[in-house]
Amino acid sequence: MATTAAGALGLLWGWLWSERFWLPQNVSWADLEGPGDGYGYPRARHILSVFPVAAGIFSVRLLFERFIAKPCALHVGIQDSGPYQAQPNAILEKVFISITKYPDEQRLKGLSKQLDWDVRKIQCWFRHRRNQDKPPTLTKFCESMWRFTFYLCIFCYGIRFLWSSPWFWDIRQCWHSYPYQPLTSGLYYYYMMELAFYWSLMFSQFIDIKRKDFLIMFLHHLATIGLITFSYINNMVRVGTLVMCLHDVSDFLLEAAKLANYAKYQRLCDTLFVIFSAVFVVTRLGIYPFWILNTTFFESWEMIGPYPSWWLFNGLLLILQFLHVIWSYLIMRIAFKALIRGKVSKDDRSDVESSSEEEEATSNTKSPCGSSSSNGANRVNGHMGSSYWAEE
Repeated sequence: MATTAAGALGLLWGWLWSERFWLPQNVSWADLEGPGDGYGYPRARHILSVFPVAAGIFSVRLLFERFIAKPCALHVGIQDSGPYQAQPNAILEKVFISITKYPDEQRLKGLSKQLDWDVRKIQCWFRHRRNQDKPPTLTKFCESMWRFTFYLCIFCYGIRFLWSSPWFWDIRQCWHSYPYQPLTSGLYYYYMMELAFYWSLMFSQFIDIKRKDFLIMFLHHLATIGLITFSYINNMVRVGTLVMCLHDVSDFLLEAAKLANYAKYQRLCDTLFVIFSAVFVVTRLGIYPFWILNTTFFESWEMIGPYPSWWLFNGLLLILQFLHVIWSYLIMRIAFKALIRGKVSKDDRSDVESSSEEEEATSNTKSPCGSSSSNGANRVNGHMGSSYWAEE
């Protein structure tokens, strides 16, 4: 029995790491066992080192949010308090939990007669009760500041590393002598830090602010981890560094715009959003297809020829491009509506943080019910739904 199980496991392992799938013709795993230069050749076992690094990144994040991000938030005027608490009322609470969070006019009139409350007061109660379940701005500011800091640092590191790399200036160098392209220490650290960061996001997503796009972002992180891991194992790391750096350039701009939104710096937020939109479209619809996809499809075909993992790798990159088109369309549609109307309708907002009700709740910690908010509804800040752009 044990022998049969061991044999089945051996067959499964052999199928999983089939040289005919992972490597070009006439190349075996044994050929890549040599030390090469620097850190040798990429090996699957290297991936195990990202888990302690991911735990370390998460620990650094907790310290950063507490001792750096939170004081910065307080300095720009973000209050360390939650939204206005709704007045306790058993009847309204039962309706809110069991029936609806958005009562219609008929139900509002019925509740008004039952409680002898003004309809406006009941509407105000439901608004405050909905806002109680939304995360405080301080928490969101700290999360975004951490992501902004990491994305900016890793982008600067990536640019500095790629600036001295020959394939940054001649992308055909990605395929010269492939797969016999040994790692350097800079390339190894770049890959491991990116992969570890996305693993930390994968796990921290369960304790972070729960947004409407939780499942989408979970699948997104999973796909990102899979693509980075896959490109590392079959040693397509040179072109992988170009893809990662190209994506990081717009990520930190998005987080910077969110920070300006939370701090209520409207002009700065609008400016950053415009810059982010332009950079996103140029990099994802221009540079990525005409530079990256051109080399992974045509130049690599010419220099190394296709093989099974080559097809899979390019298929994943094509799926990524398809997502780029969708996200770019959504960004441009929202930006166009904002320019035409000066605001975004509630139906266009996919993230809980883009609701003007939330902005009103923030102001209502100091304002009476019924006061209108001057924040959120008429600014471009509300356009940043994380299901559109965040950490693609």
